[in-house]
Amino acid sequence: MAKSKKSPRPKARLPRGFRDVTSEELRRTDEMIARIKSVYDLYGFEPLDTPAFEYTDALGKFLPDQDRPNAGVFSLQDEDDQWMSLRYDLTAPLARHVAENFQTLAKPFRRYAAGPVWRNEKPGPGRFRQFIQFDADTVGSDNIAADAEICMLAADVLEAVGVARGDYRIRVNNRKILDGILTAIGIDPTNPEAAEERLTVLRAMDKLDRLGLDGVRQLLGPGRKDDSGDFTKGANLGDDAIERVVAFLSAGEGDAGLDRLAELVSGVALGETGVAELRALSALTTGAGYDANRVVIDPSIVRGLDYYTGPVFEAELTFEIADDDGRPMRFGSVGGGGRYDDLVARFTGQTVPATGFSIGVSRLAAALEALRKQQTAASEASGPVVVLVMDRDHIVAHQQMATALRAAGIRAEMYVGTSNMRKQMQYADRRGAPCVVIQGESERAAGEIQIKDLIEGRRLSEEITSSEEWRAANPGQFSAPADELVAAVQSVLARYGLHGGDLGRDTGGDA
Repeated sequence: MAKSKKSPRPKARLPRGFRDVTSEELRRTDEMIARIKSVYDLYGFEPLDTPAFEYTDALGKFLPDQDRPNAGVFSLQDEDDQWMSLRYDLTAPLARHVAENFQTLAKPFRRYAAGPVWRNEKPGPGRFRQFIQFDADTVGSDNIAADAEICMLAADVLEAVGVARGDYRIRVNNRKILDGILTAIGIDPTNPEAAEERLTVLRAMDKLDRLGLDGVRQLLGPGRKDDSGDFTKGANLGDDAIERVVAFLSAGEGDAGLDRLAELVSGVALGETGVAELRALSALTTGAGYDANRVVIDPSIVRGLDYYTGPVFEAELTFEIADDDGRPMRFGSVGGGGRYDDLVARFTGQTVPATGFSIGVSRLAAALEALRKQQTAASEASGPVVVLVMDRDHIVAHQQMATALRAAGIRAEMYVGTSNMRKQMQYADRRGAPCVVIQGESERAAGEIQIKDLIEGRRLSEEITSSEEWRAANPGQFSAPADELVAAVQSVLARYGLHGGDLGRDTGGDA
C-alpha cells in the first residue's frame, strides 16, 4: 500500500523587510502616540481614519519609488479586476477623502491620522516595508500662516514626547526656490516632459545627509555606484548646472542663507516668491517664540516626493548617542512634510491648497528608546573613572594615570585594594564607574592602554547570552596610545553627555 505524501511543514519566518513588535515596544508606542495626539488636539485638528487599501490610480504618479517592482507599492486585483494598493503614506488617502467629500467639509479642513503604511522598497538596517506614520494636515488654506503653524506644531510634538529643547530642530525650505534654481539651469518645472529629469534631481539632492556633497554631485552627473556595487543613474547635468545646485544646497541657514538664495534666484519670479514666503514664515514662527534654535531656514532640505509645491519641513533630532560599536551617531530626520497644492486637483481639476506634516512613529520611538537607555546608563554611571592595578611593581605608573585624569578635571581613582582583576572590575561596577583604565605588561610594552566602557558593556550584556561570546566580543573595550589617556577617557564620557566635574558621588563598594 502506497504511503500518503505529507505536506511539508511551512517554515516559521518573517517576510523580508517586516518585523514583529513586542508588547513592551507596543506600550511605549501607544503612549507616544497618545502624547502626539494630545498636541494635535490642542491645535484644533480632528481625527480621520482611512482604509489600508486605495485604488492604485488614486495613489497616482506620486509614488515614492517608481523604479522598483509594483511602482513602490504592494498591489493586488480585486474581483472586478481593478488594481488596489496598500497606502504608502497617509496624504494620498487624505486627498482622495477631501475630493470625495469636498462639498460637505468645513474648510480649512484640519485632520490628523495615525496608522501603518507600506513601501515596496529594498529593506535595510532600520528600514522596514511597514511602519507607522502620524500626520496632521490643513486643507483649503493658502495662507503661509498655516505652514508656520505646522512647523510650530512639529516642535511642540517633539517636546511633548520627551525631546528636550536644543536636541531637535525643525528645518524649513521652499520648493519654489528650488524650482527657480531648476529654471535657471534649464529644467522647466512646469513641463511634463521634464518631470522625470526634475524628480531625478530632487532625489539626488534629498540624499545630501547620507551621501554628502560629493555623492550628490555624482547623482546630479552621470551617476553613482554604492558600496554594494549597485549603480544609480544620475541626472546628467552639466558642470555649471551641478555647481549651481550645490551652491543652493550650501547656502547656509537663517537670514544669511536666505540672502544667498535670493541672489541665486534673482530674476526668476517663482524663486523670488519662494524666498518671500520663507521670510514671512520665519517672521511668524519667530514672533510666536519659536526661534532659530527650534525652527530654522535650511536650503539643504529638499524632500524627495514630487507633490510638494511650496514650503517643505523636516524634523531633525540633533542629540548624539553611541551606536553598537560605541561610535557617536545621530538619528537625524524623524518626520517631514510640506505644502502640496496640486494633490487634490488630480481628482477635482480644481486647485485646493494644503499643507501638512508626518511623524515617522517607529523611527521616533527607536530614537527615544535609545535616548532613554543612554540616559539611564549615564545616570547609573555616577562614580569615578577607575584605574585598575594590573602589576604592583608598576603602581607608580598607575597612580600617574589617575593623577593625569584628575588634572584634566576628570574624577578618577586608582584601585588601592589587593584583589585580582575580576574583583577590581566588580569594584568599578559597584562604584558606578563609566569606564576603567587597564595597562598590563603587553600594553605597557606597546606604549598603549585599554579603556573599557562599562556603560556600553552593561548595555551589551543584555544581548550576549554566553560567557564564550562575551570573551570573544570583549564589548565596550578599545585601545589607545598611553599618552592619549585623557582624550580617550573624555571620548567615553562625551558619548553619554558626562564630563569629569559632572560625575556624582559614588554609591559605595567593597574591595
